[in-house]
Formats: sequence, structure tokens, C-alpha cells
Amino acid sequence: MLGLLIVHISVILIFLILGWAIRKKEGYWLISGFASRPKEEQEELIRNGFPQKLGGLLIIAAIGVLILLPLMFTSFKYALEVQIGFMIIFLMGGIIYLTKYEVPKKRKRSYIISTSLFIAVVGGVVATSYFSYQGYELVTKEKSFEITGMYGDEWAYEDITSVELMEKLPEVTVRTNGVGLPTLSKGHFKVKNYGRSLLFIQKGSSPYIYIELKDKKIFINDKDPEQTRLWFEQLSEKAILTQ
Repeated sequence: MLGLLIVHISVILIFLILGWAIRKKEGYWLISGFASRPKEEQEELIRNGFPQKLGGLLIIAAIGVLILLPLMFTSFKYALEVQIGFMIIFLMGGIIYLTKYEVPKKRKRSYIISTSLFIAVVGGVVATSYFSYQGYELVTKEKSFEITGMYGDEWAYEDITSVELMEKLPEVTVRTNGVGLPTLSKGHFKVKNYGRSLLFIQKGSSPYIYIELKDKKIFINDKDPEQTRLWFEQLSEKAILTQ
């Protein structure tokens, strides 16, 4: 939580400083590509108010993130998604709006590029979120078990060295390649005292299954505690039979 709070405050400060420097101190060189434009275009953009409005956009975005910051300290599960969604939609939507202040000969091209980028980014975020929230199952087969869904795979029972049912999940320290959401952790993380591990975790839904393989460590559970216990029993039985 502390690390996330520091990141949010850093983003707010960066947006505020950039917006203030551009809008109040005429730091137009901070705008990407502005300094490399012909002087005539720079002067026209300034007359149109493009840099000033861009600076204002950054300041308003910072204020918006600041207003949403208290959500992190509530029981609302999707605070992070709301904050990120606001930043993406407000900033990219604002950039599309600002194309009307571009120099006329570049206005259409700028609008097409910014709109296409908006669609690509928002579409990518929505698709990633959709697949991230998709469920997973632990399926026991004759000689192997499979975890379905994103980051899932299939492993042989003979590679299992131990299976344990835990009432408390060890501390997850770092996400290396995965999805960390308020209610879900899925993918590759570092876990205290266990190192690099593959997680399929519904947060706050004890118990948890710890599967240690010859070359991998896996933590998995289901929202339903009884389903988690059933997975554990099925996997333990299969693992014992292959020893």
C-alpha cells in the first residue's frame, strides 16, 4: 500500500509541475516535438492557446487523481482501476480535444493519430482486464494436472515434490510478470521465503494450495473454500499415487 501511495503522489506531483511549467512559465520545450517544429508553427500554436491548454489539462488531471486518492483507504475494491481509468480516458480524451488548436494543415492528421491511439490503448486495457478477470480451474488428469486460463499450463504429477494446504498466504513482495488486481493475483510474483512463484489467487479467500514442483512453485485457490479443499484432495491423492 505504501509503495502504491508513493507512486500516486509522484504522478500527481509530476503532472502538477509539468502543467505549471508549461502554462505559467512558458516551458513549451517540455511538450514532445514542440521544440523541433518550425518557428512559424510554434508561434501559431501559442496564438491558438495549444500549449497553455495542454498545461491546464495536466493540472486538472493531477487534481482529479488527488480527489480519487482517498478511495485507496476505503473498502472499495476497484479504486486502482477507477484511478487508472480516469487518467487514461481524461488525458487521451483531452489530447483528442486539443487537436482543434493544432495548426490547420496538421489538424486532421493529429486527430486521426490521437483518436487511433486512444482506441488502441483503451481497447488494450479493456481486453487485458477482461482476460485477467477470467476464471481458472485446477483440472486433474490421469498423469498430469492443468491450471486453465491466462498463465496456466500443465504439469506431470511425477514432478510434484509436495502439496500443502495453507490457511494464510505468505507475503507477496514483487510482481514480476502478472496481473495484480484488488481481488486477484495471477501470474509470476515473488513470495517471501518462497522466491519466484506462479500465483492464481483470489484475495481474502482462505485456504490456499501450495504446490512445489521440481522447477516451479505454485499458489492457487478458489473463491469457494470448499472448491479449494476439493482441489487439494484430488491433487494430493494423485501425487501420492505417483510417488
